Amino acid sequence: MATETGRDDFIISIRSAFLNKGTRQKFSLFTLLLASIFVLSLEYFKTGPVDQIRSITKDIIFRGSNIFSSPFVFIKDKYYLLQDHIKMYEDYDNLKKKKLKLESLENENQFFKEENYRLKKLINEKSLLSENYVITKVLLDQKSPYLKSVIINKGFKHGIKNGSSVVDNSYYVGKIVDVNHLSSRVLLATDLNSKIPVIIEPGGINAILSGNGNDFNAELEYLPIINEVKDGDIVYTSGIDGKISAAIPVGKIFINKDKKLVKFFTNFSQINFVKVNKQK
Repeated sequence: MATETGRDDFIISIRSAFLNKGTRQKFSLFTLLLASIFVLSLEYFKTGPVDQIRSITKDIIFRGSNIFSSPFVFIKDKYYLLQDHIKMYEDYDNLKKKKLKLESLENENQFFKEENYRLKKLINEKSLLSENYVITKVLLDQKSPYLKSVIINKGFKHGIKNGSSVVDNSYYVGKIVDVNHLSSRVLLATDLNSKIPVIIEPGGINAILSGNGNDFNAELEYLPIINEVKDGDIVYTSGIDGKISAAIPVGKIFINKDKKLVKFFTNFSQINFVKVNKQK
């Protein structure tokens, strides 16, 4: 009997413990619920001590965040500043190298010009390259699908002669075909009747540049059947005709469907002033 009574007391004790635990759990949940409602209700109080406490807390958080983030912002700014200095130095170094290369090319070009002059003088050949130009203004642009010419405000009185080459920013645009006392007409390289001898470099290939009425490109005629003309080659006036000055840049080669065309360096729709070579 004593054994059975002890066992019953043990079972009753365990059951009481579970009942007490359940009560505590219910009380804890109820307390948590009340605390949550209280915290949420604080958001509806905009005045009084609660609002002041909330404001002070926010200020502390914001100011603290700013203070703690300041070193990182400082390090980031210095890092980007260092990167900018490094890039600036690299750009300066590249520009310095380009300047040295440009000076070298200028000196080399001057050497070849002087050598060319001496050789022509040695063989008693007349130099077609001249820097004796007359600056003129375009008075009238005769726009037509076929006729591509302009009228300039210089003529016989100013030393202009038929056949003289006309340039815009050192690029060939046409030649004088009609001279009056105070005006002249320039046949542009884009005109269908324009045929000028040119030379293609590198390679020294001679050809005829023929206008096609297009303001942006022209065609090459009388090219050798076997030639090495390729995209990017530069076209210059050859001066073979004895009137148009030699070595004036005209345009750049581009190939379209196996057809070799020349894209002009000059924008013919924006010509306001041109220079006319005065022949001696």
